Amino acid sequence: MRYTPMILAGALSLAAQPLLAKVSPEEAAKLGKELTPIGAERAGNADGTIPEWTGGLPALDIDEPTHWEDPFPDDKVLFTITKDNVDQYKDKLTVGHLALFNAYGDTYKMNVYKTRRSSGFPEEYYEYTKKNATNASLEGTDLLLGAEVGFPFPIPKNGAEVIWNHRLKYRGKAIQRFNNQFIVLPDGSYTQSTLREDVLFPYANLSGDHTVIDDKDDVTIYYVAEILSPPRNAGLFLMAWEHVDYRSAWLYPPALRRVRRAPSVAYDNPYEGTDGNQFYDQVDMYNGALDRFTWKLVGKKEMYIPVNSFRMNEAGVKYDDVIGKSHINQDLPRYELRRVWVVESDLKEGTTHKFGKRRFYVDEDSWNVVAVDCYDTRGNLWKVQEGHLIVERNLPASTTVPEVIYDLQARSYFATALRSEDEPNNPFVDYDTRFFDPRELKRRATR
Repeated sequence: MRYTPMILAGALSLAAQPLLAKVSPEEAAKLGKELTPIGAERAGNADGTIPEWTGGLPALDIDEPTHWEDPFPDDKVLFTITKDNVDQYKDKLTVGHLALFNAYGDTYKMNVYKTRRSSGFPEEYYEYTKKNATNASLEGTDLLLGAEVGFPFPIPKNGAEVIWNHRLKYRGKAIQRFNNQFIVLPDGSYTQSTLREDVLFPYANLSGDHTVIDDKDDVTIYYVAEILSPPRNAGLFLMAWEHVDYRSAWLYPPALRRVRRAPSVAYDNPYEGTDGNQFYDQVDMYNGALDRFTWKLVGKKEMYIPVNSFRMNEAGVKYDDVIGKSHINQDLPRYELRRVWVVESDLKEGTTHKFGKRRFYVDEDSWNVVAVDCYDTRGNLWKVQEGHLIVERNLPASTTVPEVIYDLQARSYFATALRSEDEPNNPFVDYDTRFFDPRELKRRATR
């Protein structure tokens, strides 16, 4: 695979780097000029298939939860990638996507559309991001210091910094959402579960007090989820506090009728209710600790990625319209040619994880991980993650909904974050941190 030359020094593994240097004021001055305010290349590509970034979709002044309609309803499919022509495009496809064509080529396809650089963020967020460029630093892989509100590393020097940008991406101050998940077996039958999730984002809060990261105990995310269905899992609560370099978590299993500390939720423990189909560090494409892996920034590459797939999330779209046998209904996703950062992580000797290697593909315009190739410890490609990127236009912010994990060995898949049949995400909720006190968890669970 060919990667564009790195204009940034040091596309190196993070190993043996105790403290990573901040960028110079001269480099930071590129933000908002030849670079976008968050560090993407502002210019289009040489042949015009990727346009210049002009600010993203304009924010919509809507103060109530909303299912977003496709902002590009008149766009037509430019071409479709199938098993018959996939070799023409393989240099711009992830290893995982090529594996899906190989496994399910009779039905798997990718509809490619005109590239629309739709991601944008509030102006105040851009100001914090530029400040972080010269203030934020990383000790090892997990101790972030000196970051405030914005992306911590808009001009990244290594793979770990890219992943931190994803982990701390802007999502508003808080959200309440319904999360529908599907475990789909090889014959196409599935089990559905529904969660209600309440999340507070004290790090990237533009509307009030926010966390300034200067210590490992600082909390960047508060999270609580209740499983609503199926009946065998209903009533289970999970609460987590995302500290800078560790995570605290608690469980309330209704059968025990008490709150207990959860085991490690930073690595490959199965997430509750997924029957082992999703590890904790695969939630939100990746949200785990980084310390068990090395992180190499391979470079930037033009690739076809799932983006602006608003159609899958419009009100009226049924979950049965999305969930298909072997893979989701590929008539619905939208793929575009985008520039992505490619990051490789390898399991460190002496540590454990069910994945021996992962390759991450990160959209340059939003710092969202949009695809992951996951290898087992024998070096075989095992799971393929795909996140379908859209813009939450009232914030504005970018997020991946739905997210899909294909198990190439079991020939099954897991889809999460489907929401079109439920109430839309509510970013207008207002939580106090006391809402996420584990001492309150039992009271809420038994009310």
